[in-house]
Amino acid sequence: MYDYDEVIILSIVFASAIALAIIIGLVVYFAKRLEHKEILAAIEKGIPPSKLRPPEPKSIGPAWVKYITQGIIVLAVAAAFALCFERFSGHGRCPGFFVAVILCGVGIALIVRGLLYRKYQPKIQSLHKSNNAENSI
Repeated sequence: MYDYDEVIILSIVFASAIALAIIIGLVVYFAKRLEHKEILAAIEKGIPPSKLRPPEPKSIGPAWVKYITQGIIVLAVAAAFALCFERFSGHGRCPGFFVAVILCGVGIALIVRGLLYRKYQPKIQSLHKSNNAENSI
């Protein structure tokens, strides 16, 4: 059914992916923990937490670029899943193939969302500008 070499390679890939996910989770956890300790230390010293660090900058560029980029990445991952599981299953009847189909749907939805944002973003921005002008009077 399967060659042992393919099973070993697939096991190594999945094990390294799980290890990477655990490492990323631990890094985020400890970073948040350190941030909370800094905030508590600032409060104890009487420094307001708002002055502790500068506000985060807003995302650069329009939102539609982000959605289209995410959609392309998800489609690439879906194609990789489909190719990988087609090689191992032969007929596309394994659960991994369905994961690829779901990822493909998500990728297409993100691309469509990005295209819709691109189409309607100038209208939304002009509405925000006109509302800001009315509110400033």
